[in-house]
Amino acid sequence: MAPKEGSLIQGNLDVLILRALSEGPSHGYGIARWVHAATDGALAIEDRALYIALHRLEERGWLVASWGASENNRRARYYRLSPSGRRALARKQREWSAHAAAMCKALAVKP
Repeated sequence: MAPKEGSLIQGNLDVLILRALSEGPSHGYGIARWVHAATDGALAIEDRALYIALHRLEERGWLVASWGASENNRRARYYRLSPSGRRALARKQREWSAHAAAMCKALAVKP
């Protein structure tokens, strides 16, 4: 099945989560809000996909999670980048820059 318009493929979602958390620790809802705002509403993360990705990134050692209180004083799981997560983000940003430049070249548009 083809992804629907505005949906995120796994690799894209991972790098967006890492980038969101480079701004500081956040809970899942905060990460989803960051992605929505950073893309001017063009991309939205489905809850299930987000939490699967967060657990996957935590298992890889790229995120560290702890419990805390949310803005409305509810218990929430907060995620932050680990040192290896910061390195992964830097690597993925380089990869995406090269990929985007290649796509723009192929489509004859300026980045």
